[in-house]
Amino acid sequence: MFAAGAALLAGSAAYGAQALERPAAEQPGLLASTLRDAAEANGKWMGVAVADGKLGNSTYTGIAGGQFSSVTPENVMKWDTIEPSRNSFNFAGGDRLVDFAQAHDQQVYGHTLVWHNQLPNWVSNGGFSASELTSVMNNHITNVVSHFAGDVKYWDVVNEVFNEDGTLRPSVFSSTLGQSFIATAFRTAHAADPNAKLCINDYNTETANAKSNALYSLVSSLLSQGVPIDCVGFQSHLILDQVNGSAIQSNMQRFADLGLEVNVTELDIRMNTPSDSTRLQRQATQYASVVDACLAVSACGGITVWGVSDADSWVPNTFPGEGAALLYDESYQPKPAYNGVLTAFGGEPGDGGDPGDPGDPGDSGCVGTYTVTSHWNAGSVVEVRVQTSQALSGWTVTFSLPSGETVVGGWNAQLSQSGTTVTAGNASYNGTVAAGGTLSFGFQTSGGAVYSAPQLSLNGSACSGS
Repeated sequence: MFAAGAALLAGSAAYGAQALERPAAEQPGLLASTLRDAAEANGKWMGVAVADGKLGNSTYTGIAGGQFSSVTPENVMKWDTIEPSRNSFNFAGGDRLVDFAQAHDQQVYGHTLVWHNQLPNWVSNGGFSASELTSVMNNHITNVVSHFAGDVKYWDVVNEVFNEDGTLRPSVFSSTLGQSFIATAFRTAHAADPNAKLCINDYNTETANAKSNALYSLVSSLLSQGVPIDCVGFQSHLILDQVNGSAIQSNMQRFADLGLEVNVTELDIRMNTPSDSTRLQRQATQYASVVDACLAVSACGGITVWGVSDADSWVPNTFPGEGAALLYDESYQPKPAYNGVLTAFGGEPGDGGDPGDPGDPGDSGCVGTYTVTSHWNAGSVVEVRVQTSQALSGWTVTFSLPSGETVVGGWNAQLSQSGTTVTAGNASYNGTVAAGGTLSFGFQTSGGAVYSAPQLSLNGSACSGS
């Protein structure tokens, strides 16, 4: 799960099954602003799509685990991965995601049970009769939802069932069963886990158009039939300067007026690349407008961005010449869009446009930020960032923890503890820091004390701002 700390993984396993309790975001001296806490203060969740292959990247997992309160699997819960051959189920990737979510006090948004894409050949070209295909679909849904019952809060039960003109998309399911497969899928999922929230998910439905009108008619019909549908997911793969926040809000509201929860499920805002500062600022404003739309609709549960950083985005491979669509750049540094989302939720990223920038080192030589990104009754996850006014060819950061707090693992640093004093030294790959640059690392503790941020020292000199 974490490449840089086997002990951290062991610690996660020890508490992953416990009922975790996050403190209120407004408790003083405990949590600095993160996306998850800013969203939570508004009664919303902030989610991210997680790639199974990235769970060994400590930078990636530090952001995914610390900044977000909801995780969606990119691929490991899709049919071709989870049931590659008939009645042979592979839950390993999904279980890893659940373990990660439980270790970071996150909900899981399951994606997806029935979709025309990423189907194994035995389903898409099985030549099944209507009754047998119904049995195949129901068996898949029942096994998957039952396996994750209690661990997955939301399911995208059916995904992308409409063409752009609002007609039903051709697929092995619609061609064989007609539209009735949708209601059947929802009823089967509900029977497998009556407590999960069941959603329909689609793209290009964020504003009123032929496709969203068809979606509205469908969910209205499902509700009238007593089908157990709880929510609608608007994927929101958007394009820079084509984002209309007020139109998104009004469209979400009409679905909410049906009594449904509405969620932004796969948000990104792409642009022509390479990006520039002007367009990145406009992107930040347009991300904020999506947050504003969610905040204005009480039934909006939350927002998920489709990937941690631009290095992980699906956009460049699908739309050549486009990209820069997410909140973090290819080096996993926060972009103006991060601030746009954080401030729209009412967070306080501090001075400057970069929420990862702790300020001006000034005469002190360094400025440090110590952020408890996650806290429960038996431990916490902490991120530390230190900006230095002088170039470094190696670094050591020291600080003290309350009595009883013990570091059990970390990333991007070599960590040791003597009594209450923690020493973090650079790893082999991050000891060189340019003047004005920032070093960062993180760790997990095994104690659950509530405490104020400690004084940070860099190479023996106390830092300001910590």
